[in-house]
Amino acid sequence: MISPDPVAQAAAYQQSLLDALGKDDPAEAAAETAAAARALIAEAGDDLRRVPEPGEWSVIECIGHIVDAEIVMSSRYRWVLADDEPEIMPYDQAAWVSAQRYREADPDALIATFEGLRASNLDLWRRSSDADRARVGIHRERGRESFDLMFRMLGGHDRVHLDQARRALEAVRAAG
Repeated sequence: MISPDPVAQAAAYQQSLLDALGKDDPAEAAAETAAAARALIAEAGDDLRRVPEPGEWSVIECIGHIVDAEIVMSSRYRWVLADDEPEIMPYDQAAWVSAQRYREADPDALIATFEGLRASNLDLWRRSSDADRARVGIHRERGRESFDLMFRMLGGHDRVHLDQARRALEAVRAAG
């Protein structure tokens, strides 16, 4: 069996997130995430913590992953802006979600954490120059990523995982 090309996989992942953002302004998309997450949490009600299938994430775990991504990207943005081509470490998203025990988390606390970080990152983005946005870090798995690319990817990432949370809720409710 031929193993997948990691460079091609990385490019496909980046493109999938950019496709989810589309031509939308990444800052406007980013500003919408907290309200969308709050609405999903309210809609989920008693189904917030139910998983559709073993090994899949519940609504609250999807939201927790979005929070984790914001935590990670907060530091990545700052390293890229402050250091010359810093190494960007990957992380195991499933391990983070599990280790944080998001199924037990207080959704209001998660959203509060997210909102503070997102506001700070949006402010950083708005203050950044074109030269700042062109600065790059070297991701261990994906290679060179600029601040601009990372910020755009995160806008798509939010949408992908909000959609995942919606599908989880639909599946849980369909199963009864």
